[in-house]
Amino acid sequence: MGEIIPRRKLYQEVVDRLMERIRTGEIAPGSQLPSERELMEIYGVGRPAVREALQTLERSGIVEIAHGERARVVIPTADRLIAQIAGGAMHLLRTQPDMLEHLKHARLFLETGTARMAAECATDEDIARLRQSIEQHRASMVNLDEFIERDMAFHREIAKISGNPIFPSIVESLFRWAGEYYRPMVRAPGAEALTLSEHQRIVDAIAKHDGDAAAEAMRAHLTRANELYRTLGQ
Repeated sequence: MGEIIPRRKLYQEVVDRLMERIRTGEIAPGSQLPSERELMEIYGVGRPAVREALQTLERSGIVEIAHGERARVVIPTADRLIAQIAGGAMHLLRTQPDMLEHLKHARLFLETGTARMAAECATDEDIARLRQSIEQHRASMVNLDEFIERDMAFHREIAKISGNPIFPSIVESLFRWAGEYYRPMVRAPGAEALTLSEHQRIVDAIAKHDGDAAAEAMRAHLTRANELYRTLGQ
């Protein structure tokens, strides 16, 4: 017997047709889709099929739907792409604790690499921004939430120097996904000052354009963090 071909639902056909128009540029990023009524007439389907199609595209991050307005094609960025998987990533971490270890290893691999790249290609302006980031971070020590945000911003700034927009997006996401494990670590006595001194060591290595030293400083910083994660998890 042959394999049975599953019957496709109407909304899936609408999704395919809209995706083709988006893919070819007929409906460009940032522009609005036709209204629900127009889509019903174009494709000869009812409102439920059109709404389900639009909701599917919204869940996929292809369009955004504001109340009272027509759906608009999202302008794609690396940040949007990574944000799409954030919910699933957090669910994975909560339900499979061993995944936190994998995440830490991934972060270590990525950020030692971005620190090395930063040391190789940082301009005087880049280094000035990193030094300013540390000063802003130091000024935020009285506010835990702001301190964590400044910490993340520092790591993102290093990744940004590479010129590859995917790196800072992933660095920020890995930081945020481990955020609920990270907050108690920042409250550890003396942790803020230690974090700042480690950040300073990383920047000093980048300023000297010493890739090995920058990677090692980042490795030491994140490994210290990993050890605290492990201690807090017990």
